[in-house]
Amino acid sequence: MKRILFLLCLSISFSGFAQNDFSEADAKQLIDTFFEGFHKGDTTLMRTTLMKEVTLQTAYSNKEGEAKLNTGSLDKLLDAIANRPAEQKWDERLLDYKVSIDGNLAHVWTPYEFWVNGNFSHCGANAFTLVKTDDGWKITHLIDSRRRSTCNQ
Repeated sequence: MKRILFLLCLSISFSGFAQNDFSEADAKQLIDTFFEGFHKGDTTLMRTTLMKEVTLQTAYSNKEGEAKLNTGSLDKLLDAIANRPAEQKWDERLLDYKVSIDGNLAHVWTPYEFWVNGNFSHCGANAFTLVKTDDGWKITHLIDSRRRSTCNQ
């Protein structure tokens, strides 16, 4: 009887852990929701995927070929998206998702092409760091690379 009770408790605890799992599909959905808001200009939707304070960075090379790292402001990004002219269409096309998850930490790598009004602008990769919070999984860091050459369009 003790053994049956032990096995019952063990199976209940495992099913409890399984309900809290964060999957690759969940990570992709979070990123897709971020970009749904981005493409629609819906910063309220975008904010549902973000921590209150997010680190935003861009790695690139300047015209002289020097490696640079720029740290940006979440408020400035959201303001630019919210105030984008209606006739200007931004289309960030994600080419793939590579997801790694460990406990309350996840990382999503998404190579992309960026198009403005149907014209190719640049390519690169996004690297999202996600964390589990009391409000669910959120983006805490986003760094992207940008380049105009060596893109496979």
